Amino acid sequence: MKGLSLFFLMLACAPVAMAVRVGEKAPDFALNDLSGKAHKLSDYAGKLVVLEWVDHGCPFVEKHYDSGNMQGLQGKYTDKSVIWLGIRTGDADAKALIARNRSLKVAPTAVLLDPDGKTAKAYGARTTPHMYIIGRDGKLAYSGALDDRPTPDPATVKGARNYVAEALEAMLAGKLVQVRATRPYGCAVKYGR
Repeated sequence: MKGLSLFFLMLACAPVAMAVRVGEKAPDFALNDLSGKAHKLSDYAGKLVVLEWVDHGCPFVEKHYDSGNMQGLQGKYTDKSVIWLGIRTGDADAKALIARNRSLKVAPTAVLLDPDGKTAKAYGARTTPHMYIIGRDGKLAYSGALDDRPTPDPATVKGARNYVAEALEAMLAGKLVQVRATRPYGCAVKYGR
């Protein structure tokens, strides 16, 4: 029985164990967006890329979208030629997601579907939101939480330390990222079956 418990514990930790670490080359992927168009990470070589794991059914995601915080960041940085890719892992109704994104005025470069969870596993995505920034050199520059307020309360957005914005501002200015990794918070990523 003890061996079986250890086996299941190892399985539960497998997505994190396979994860890319800050400073390592970001794994390439090929995912379709909500309209069926294929996107590969390699399509954006030489650019700053944000990966945002998202599930609008999560109160921690709702905190950032209902307050307009996430859309504000998306708009600000895509205007500065940063590629911002929302990723929805697991089962998703594309039509419902398109409607939800339209109502929230979501503004990433694209929202991608990861139905089997392979991309989430390659990155070790654990929560929604779980944020990653890939540098122009193709290496992971940041992994973790959006900010320092691990609560679903939208009132905490104001005054929060936004790690993603700090990292992007540093990278856009040609400076080193000071905080390269934090503990992500939110709802568990729902991996495909």
